[in-house]
Amino acid sequence: MPARKRDNSTFPQKVALRQEALRLLYASPVIMETHGGVGKLFDAVYAHVERGVVFEKDADKTAVLGKQRPSWAVYEADCVTALQEGVGGHLAVNFLDINPYGECWGVIDAFFGSKRPFADYMVITVNDGLRQSLALGKAWAVGSMQSIVARYGNDIHSKYLDVCQVLLKEKAAMVGYSINRFHGYYCGYSKANTHFMAVLERGQS
Repeated sequence: MPARKRDNSTFPQKVALRQEALRLLYASPVIMETHGGVGKLFDAVYAHVERGVVFEKDADKTAVLGKQRPSWAVYEADCVTALQEGVGGHLAVNFLDINPYGECWGVIDAFFGSKRPFADYMVITVNDGLRQSLALGKAWAVGSMQSIVARYGNDIHSKYLDVCQVLLKEKAAMVGYSINRFHGYYCGYSKANTHFMAVLERGQS
């Protein structure tokens, strides 16, 4: 049986989620895109935004991104490694856009675990592809899920959005954030993709 192609059917939902997140910002957006691709989301959502950071591993795609957004910082790099080193820390990002084909947790760990300025109020939008593996009963084999499996068992496919909220709350709390809004849904082929958005604030009781 041939391997299933990447599911690109969820792009309109990605756009709508990010447009909603932009509306929730009180300040001018300062965006970090961790996976720039060829800039489709920028064209659809961020073309008016003057300040931002974008990462992309592919050299040809990075060149496209550099021409597309001359006022942004554009890095040809693996985003996890770059974030761990504090790259992009010249800006206090208030909109974090994570859009990998796989899971999001390595990126989230790298962002919140790095030395950089953190805005008092920020939004985060995520596209995560881990749920397909969870449907096969493989949560026990996924490093980012070890603490969750220890608490809730291996069968977390049906409650993965709850897992996402729990993990994000814990990871954001490391730098003083609390979640004051969380929204998500499953989408795409066999509902294998998970999209979620959160509003984070620091200094909240």
